[in-house]
Amino acid sequence: MCRAVEKVLSALLRVDLVKGHFLNRAFTYGNRKVAGSEQYLALFEEARSFEFPETRAIEDATGFRLEDDWLEKLALSTQVVVKQSELNWQHGRLLYSHLSQMIEKRRGEGFDNEPIMVLETGTARGYSSLCLARALIDSTCMGTVVTIDALPHHKEMYWNCIEDVSGKQSRRQLLARWESELARIVFVEGTSRGALSKLGLSRVHFAFLDAQHTYREVLEEFRYVRERQNRGDVVFFDDVTRGKFDGVVQAVEEIEKEGLYAITYMGHPTERGYALGVRL
Repeated sequence: MCRAVEKVLSALLRVDLVKGHFLNRAFTYGNRKVAGSEQYLALFEEARSFEFPETRAIEDATGFRLEDDWLEKLALSTQVVVKQSELNWQHGRLLYSHLSQMIEKRRGEGFDNEPIMVLETGTARGYSSLCLARALIDSTCMGTVVTIDALPHHKEMYWNCIEDVSGKQSRRQLLARWESELARIVFVEGTSRGALSKLGLSRVHFAFLDAQHTYREVLEEFRYVRERQNRGDVVFFDDVTRGKFDGVVQAVEEIEKEGLYAITYMGHPTERGYALGVRL
């Protein structure tokens, strides 16, 4: 185990995990299957046919692109779900590209030997955590992804995904095929508000905020990150989508007005938008 992971695990010994506190949302996570494998495969084939030229342009601009086969296998297990909105797993590509670019820039500035600390709020099934861990691995960079969610990591349940055909399983079991990525991730059970204050992190090089989509919660998570970032560090906001998550939009606009971060908006502003903040 690398020293960066050991330091994080040591810090997590001080975290009071919220035992048994998880979201048992109907048709999302819980005690019954939602669909069969045929329906999930049909959804997957439809979603993978969509074109996202902006994502490709960002990958070209950064010079980093997540390998298609690896991503699609992970998306089938963790992002293909039954829900009302269209399936979209482009944020995994964007996270990979921007984290990889940040690591490359840091190396160019002489910070090659400093382990990277990545913080995520809102683990869900673990898709984005693994994309971030893959970026660390492909960049041959020492580093750790710490991810927080009220959903427990070791409780067996149905996840509204194709893996449910095998019966209830934990997130750890769901992601077992990605062992090298899991070795880079520390899963923390609890709410963001409860866990962040007890993590003991002194630095967050890259953050992905995707937990509670309210104005107050986004600002609270951001303020935690802001106090632990230096010039060139990054915070990535999911669901910056007007008309769907107006609280997230309002919070990001406020953050932009502070002038401490250069904000770049991506995606579709009324379908699924994202924002990238780089510390000035």
